[in-house]
Amino acid sequence: MEQIYTIPINEVFEALTEENASCDCPVCLLEGRLEEGELDLILGASMMEPAIRIKTNAEGFCRDHYKKMLGMKNRLGLALMLESHFAELEGRLSPSPVAVLTGKRAEHFTAAVAKTESSCYICGKVAFHMGRMLRNVAALYASDDSFRKKYTAVPYFCLPHARALCEVAKKELTGKTYTAFTGDTVEVVKRYMDEIREDVSFFCKKFDYRYADEPWGNAKDAPIRAAAFLTGDPKEKP
Repeated sequence: MEQIYTIPINEVFEALTEENASCDCPVCLLEGRLEEGELDLILGASMMEPAIRIKTNAEGFCRDHYKKMLGMKNRLGLALMLESHFAELEGRLSPSPVAVLTGKRAEHFTAAVAKTESSCYICGKVAFHMGRMLRNVAALYASDDSFRKKYTAVPYFCLPHARALCEVAKKELTGKTYTAFTGDTVEVVKRYMDEIREDVSFFCKKFDYRYADEPWGNAKDAPIRAAAFLTGDPKEKP
């Protein structure tokens, strides 16, 4: 088992089971940490490494990660990567003589742009590390009884990550362990879904004058929490 991945897993799951812990999906938190680390690296130590620059030139970044990098301090670092990325992009968008002669210049252009839109260096790095992280979650569950207790005590798993956990378990676990892991995952999801559904319903009722004086309870940020649960996107502040 890879300790570099098990340490942050245990830290996050333990933190979410403590009294007064935040209401978050542990896998979302792990993914967020991985993404932050990759953003810091790409605009820091990794920016000028030739092997990495070759990859960023070829893959570029998605819209979301461009926005996040623009919000960071090192815009010069981003500009330097963009400078060399544009040089490669120019060659990719330029049609071959055959494409020009056969009248398929537009087809070449649209295919090249589509390839650019579908690739992102940071997304690829996060996906790679998340694959290892999820496999280690399953391995910890199978080998560590104390982790099993943490696993079932977290506030919730968002739907996308619950699916990912079950898919990883199908490859990594067998027999009773697989059945227990997937059963516990679904149970955590169902428990929270019942809770958030009630909060969303009460949020709606609060706009009825008959409930105007009723306390909000946990319902005030229900739409925000519901969206995070359904999509896996981080919750915004209410």
